[in-house]
Amino acid sequence: MTAEAAAPAFPEIGRIRRLSPELDAVIPPGAVIEQLADGITWAEGPVWIPDGRYLLFSDVPGNVMYRWSEKGGKAIFLQPSGYAGPPTKVFREPGTNGMTLSPAGELLVCDHGNRAVSKVDLKTKAKTVLADRFQGKRFNSPNDLIVARLGELKGSIYFTDPPYGLEGLDASPVKELPFNGVYLRRPNGEVALVDDKLTFPNGVALSPNEKRLYVAVSDPKGPVIMAYDLGRDGLPVSRKVFFDASELQKAGGPGLPDGMRVDAQGRLFATGPGGVLVLTPEAKLLGVIETGFPTANCTFGEDGRTLFLTSNHVLARVRTLTSGLTGAKQ
Repeated sequence: MTAEAAAPAFPEIGRIRRLSPELDAVIPPGAVIEQLADGITWAEGPVWIPDGRYLLFSDVPGNVMYRWSEKGGKAIFLQPSGYAGPPTKVFREPGTNGMTLSPAGELLVCDHGNRAVSKVDLKTKAKTVLADRFQGKRFNSPNDLIVARLGELKGSIYFTDPPYGLEGLDASPVKELPFNGVYLRRPNGEVALVDDKLTFPNGVALSPNEKRLYVAVSDPKGPVIMAYDLGRDGLPVSRKVFFDASELQKAGGPGLPDGMRVDAQGRLFATGPGGVLVLTPEAKLLGVIETGFPTANCTFGEDGRTLFLTSNHVLARVRTLTSGLTGAKQ
């Protein structure tokens, strides 16, 4: 093999900080973080599209949805991705945020700029609003979502609704709800409240058996990941702090709890202070994938063993030894 052929296709960034030997069974010792793209205002919401083998991700303040592929690199997929009206000072972040696929492979998005959870046709790029109100009041700015894929709840969407899309956040004059909620949208369109007691609910994930819901709280005064044990109706029967990231924050790690994904063994790949935290189902921290920048979200893609990271102004990836639960394959 020539030196030219052996050269890496993408630059390496950051490091993988190993806190337990158990991480070697999850991320190989020789793994590196590759920077795939940059020039993004704030990268978010990555989702792998198996039919086409490409990644979509959001630039939320930039109001752009990008497409990335190995051959094509970064290209605009949808602009504007969110709010498409006349100039306004209402929105702090007008674009789409978190994204995922339905069991049928449909693209579901949290649409900050339209204060809704919507479905986007991957071919025509037309939007269909799935939920934009709770008890007659408009959502703040839906942020992240995950879809149930098992049993009677199949197709139900869990999503969070902090005020990050609104200028002024909780003080925004257009904020209609008195809280920042976590919700469940059932396939029949009914929206149920999961929790109204979190300050800044953000990323969401489900355990492999879908009996536990995880919710990140991106509050610098209380950076935690919550865990909810779910009943047959999909609503919580108990709640607890799963992981407290305060010590990581005090140590100077950039970022706060945000987006997350779960692997087939139930390990949580959760963004937080420092990067992506790799946590066991018992909340043991195995290591941190550190890009050097705040990391907003992550998702598994390609053959299911690549973890894509949206980290501040860059898109990155790292190879793993585990398979993720994400997209149409979850």
